[in-house]
Order: sequence, then structure tokens, then C-alpha cells
Amino acid sequence: MKLIRNPEIKEQLIIYMLGTAVLCALAFFFPGFAWLFALAAGIFYIAVFLYYVNRRYREISRLSELIDRALHGSERLISEGNVEGELAILYSEICKLTLRLSEQADALRSEKLWLSSAMADISHQLRTPLTSMNLTVSMLSAGDIDAEKRIALARELKRTLSRMEWLIEVLLKLAKLDSGTARFESIRVSVAELVERSAEPLLVPMELKGIALETKIGDESFVGDLGWSSEALGNIIKNCMEHTDAGGFIRIKASQTPIFTEITVSDDGKGFLPEDIPHLFERFYKGRNSAPSSIGIGLALSRMVIASQGGTLTAKNGRNGGAEFTIKFYPLGNTSTRADI
Repeated sequence: MKLIRNPEIKEQLIIYMLGTAVLCALAFFFPGFAWLFALAAGIFYIAVFLYYVNRRYREISRLSELIDRALHGSERLISEGNVEGELAILYSEICKLTLRLSEQADALRSEKLWLSSAMADISHQLRTPLTSMNLTVSMLSAGDIDAEKRIALARELKRTLSRMEWLIEVLLKLAKLDSGTARFESIRVSVAELVERSAEPLLVPMELKGIALETKIGDESFVGDLGWSSEALGNIIKNCMEHTDAGGFIRIKASQTPIFTEITVSDDGKGFLPEDIPHLFERFYKGRNSAPSSIGIGLALSRMVIASQGGTLTAKNGRNGGAEFTIKFYPLGNTSTRADI
């Protein structure tokens, strides 16, 4: 029986059995005093019962005080090891519960601090283009501005609006990933198609800058989401383009093993400073070699997207200079969901 495994119940049963045996033996040898032994037995059993009830309530009271102190943050419950019994089991479970609640509270505090810092960064990033737009609008409103200057200011205004639109779109995607509401499609994706889709918006800027795009891709593929993956790869290619001088190159290679599909993106730019490498994928981090217009969220978004698909993204300096990014996609299941971008 499960009840008898409880050490407290077992102890009481042993005491009751020993007491009954002793009183029965005495009643057998002194039959004329049987009533006295019955009275003694009743008093004995009541005393034992009250002792254990009192001990149990003392334990419950102690546990209640510990929980109260833990709830008010003055003390943390610590498991009492291998102590057995119903109260010990209850105490152990309460310890686990309070520990989990404490960890969740710490995580919420950290998230609150991060959110406050992120909001400050976002506010700063939006305030800069808004200030520029206000100045541009003021200049456009001037009556003595010539047509050529007006066209130039209109172009600048359009460029700033495009930048703000991109920033807000990226921040919304990050929010989706953070909240877990982004849904990813799990289908067979061709690496060649992924590279073509990722690089297409950047082909004209690369051509204007004189940067050559070299690809070495076969029939490699992986299971993932084409839309989100092209967003991640596009940010990486864009980062390489921004740090590659005119006349340079960006090289994309792919390979496949039974374990993973690997995509490598490299350039012949200046590469990374050693102190920047550990922070490259942190949000709003800008290295010393970053472009003035850099915000520092493109690579963070890329890593989140790839990690959400069970992949990895790393960066290092190439053997012959320049930056080198390595993406690895590992096999996923066959579940098909949809990611809205």
C-alpha cells in the first residue's frame, strides 16, 4: 500500500502495534485489571495521535512561513534532499514551483530592461530620419528655392522615407520573431533560387559600385522557408556590399552533406575588427568600421531567422582577408506552415 510507504504513518503503526501487544500481554496476566489497561490504551493512543498531529501542523506552519518569506523575496526555498514523506514531497514540489517563478520573474525583469533599452534605440533611430525630413520639408517650403535644388531635396526626402519604411519593417519582423508569432514554411528550398531571390534587389547597387557577384552553387537544397531565408541571406549580402570597396567582389558558395547544407558568403573588404566579432549579431551593435547609415539590426535579424529554422549563422575574417559568413541548415521535419513577410 502506498500509504504505508509514508515514514510517518509507518512509525505510528509500529508504535500502535507495540503498545497494543504490551497492553494485551499485561491484560492476559492481570485479567482483573482489564478495564484499567483499556483506559491506559485509550489514553496512550490519544497521546500518540496528538503528538503526530501536533508535529505535522508544526511542519505545515514552518512551510507556510517559508513560503511567505519566499513570496516576499526575503528567502529562497531550498530542497531538503532525501527526506521522505507527504510533506517532504509537497515541500520539494513547492521549492520547484517557487524556483521556476523566481526564474520567470528574473527573465521578465531582464526582458523589461532590454525592452526599455530597445525602445530607446528605436526612438533614436526614428528620430534621426524624422529630423532630417523636417529640415528637408522646411527647405522645400522656402519660396526662393530653384528647381534643381527642389528636385535634389525631393530625392533626399524619398530616400529618407524609404529608409524609415525599411527600418519599421525590420523592427516588425524582429517583434514577430520575439513573440513567437512568425510562422515558417518547411518545404524543400533550392539554394540557387534562394541566392537569386536574395541578391536580386542588390544587383543594381552592386553594379553601380562596380562589385562583382560570384556564385558557385549546384543543386544543393534544404528544408526551410524561402521567404524568411531570403530575408536573412539578403541582409548578409547587403552587409558585404556595404563593406566592399569599388571593384571588389562578393562570393557565394554552397555545399551539402548528409548532416547539413552550408552556404558561405565572403567578400574582399576590410573584414572585422577582432573586438567586434563577438558582438556582430547583437541588436543595434555598430562596429567601428560600420557605415554611418548602419543601424545594426540586419545581422541580428538574419541570425534569428536562421536559428528559428534550426540553423546556425557564424562570421569570421577570411583566410585572405575580408569577411566570411557561414550558414548551416540542418534537416527539419515535414511540417508545412506559412510565414507571412
